[in-house]
Amino acid sequence: MSATSTALRRRRAATAGFHLGAGTLAVLWLLPIALVLVTSLRSFDDIAAHGLGSWPHSFTLSNFGQAWNDGGQQRALINSLLVTVPAVLVTLALAAMAAFGLSRYDLPFRRSLLLLMLGGNLLPPQILLIPVSKLSELLGIHDTLPALVGVQIGFGVGFYVFVLHGFMRSIPPEIQQAAVVDGAGPWQIFWRIILPLTRPALAALSALSFTWIFNDLLWAITVLRSDTKMPITAALIGLQGQYVSMWNVIAAGSVIAAAPTVIVFLRFQRHFVAGLNLGAVK
Repeated sequence: MSATSTALRRRRAATAGFHLGAGTLAVLWLLPIALVLVTSLRSFDDIAAHGLGSWPHSFTLSNFGQAWNDGGQQRALINSLLVTVPAVLVTLALAAMAAFGLSRYDLPFRRSLLLLMLGGNLLPPQILLIPVSKLSELLGIHDTLPALVGVQIGFGVGFYVFVLHGFMRSIPPEIQQAAVVDGAGPWQIFWRIILPLTRPALAALSALSFTWIFNDLLWAITVLRSDTKMPITAALIGLQGQYVSMWNVIAAGSVIAAAPTVIVFLRFQRHFVAGLNLGAVK
């Protein structure tokens, strides 16, 4: 047997082992999701009679209506969108402008500012729960959705500035110099040149930040108190308390809570992958 054929067999065996391992992990990862989806479509009588892990004997969509209306998922989903959409837009707008100034101009203490922003993101959020709660009370915005939007913006803008700074620095300076020669000012350079070139990074960060903010629970239960103002992640906990043993309704509420982020991921999945390399050397 030649060395070439031996190496080819080893390569095929390694490829088959990789696909087998990856397929096994994918199945194990998808099994809980499939269980939740199937449970959300089963009736309570079916689960009570045959068990949660049994083969389904009936399917119904009434669980989603019960979770949507009686469980308060409709109001909670609207609250989540009222927090997530403004927080994403404002955070990325502020981060893009700050990253433009820090990356394209020789500003004093810019390195210190970047390290300060990065250091702020390294702090565990648990140690800031009480200060954030007390500060919102002092400002008179406690238990309001704008307060939660402000918290999400404050804790997100530093990281986004750091990421966009690395991406904008990779843009050749000759492009900006040519625009200056043509008479373009800083705002025109930012809006017409740098921002369009940064669109892939902004798209990736938009998808990632939407997922992070929409799925956040910690800051929601820290800033908010009223049940009518809770986002969908906090409302899902209330749904579990309201329907203790009705796993079909709880599973339906979980599907409703996960649907927006799944839609965003499927729409921007290539930007999610590109986001792993943001700021890397090209």
